[in-house]
Amino acid sequence: MVDAAVITFARHGYRAASMDGIAELAGVSKPLVYLYLHSKEELFSAVIRREAAALVAAVTAAVEPHAPADRQLWSGLTGFFAYTAAHPDSWAVLHQQARTQGEPFAHEVAAMRAELVGFVTGLIGAAARESDCAAELAAREVAGLAHALVGAAESLAEWANVRPEGGSSDESAPADSREAAERTAATLMNFAWTGMGRLMVGE
Repeated sequence: MVDAAVITFARHGYRAASMDGIAELAGVSKPLVYLYLHSKEELFSAVIRREAAALVAAVTAAVEPHAPADRQLWSGLTGFFAYTAAHPDSWAVLHQQARTQGEPFAHEVAAMRAELVGFVTGLIGAAARESDCAAELAAREVAGLAHALVGAAESLAEWANVRPEGGSSDESAPADSREAAERTAATLMNFAWTGMGRLMVGE
């Protein structure tokens, strides 16, 4: 039922989506959807929480923990872009639908973003410490860089994952999504790592 809800919300938007349509797509009765998921608002919240957790897990799992700092960042970005490319309905719900519907949905997305920013802050901060970057410089710059990088990644995912009209479902994700994700990650790394490299040497 939650899988059907993801597809329905992504294709039709929160307001136009109906519990009847979700039940039909899931192959169950409408009363069963209400029995387990109670209301459209609660169902949408459950969808956001599940999809946000899956995205964060994909990013953290993609990072190579003992690799150099630039490799860790690149692998995390690749994990992010690979997941959003392979699950465009999930990304549409998180990035387009949830953000525009107000509370409590926007809060759920903000929590996901804060978790990603915190994770990236840790990666950049560790790299700065390993490079003997001045502590006061790192403290001032690292959090801002993490916010900027996460925002840029979200924008690039939106750009990279444009689908033809009516082709937003997960089944339409390209077979070479990993290769495409690596190209997109490389685009962002080419943009971001120059500035980060300067931070690493204390500039």
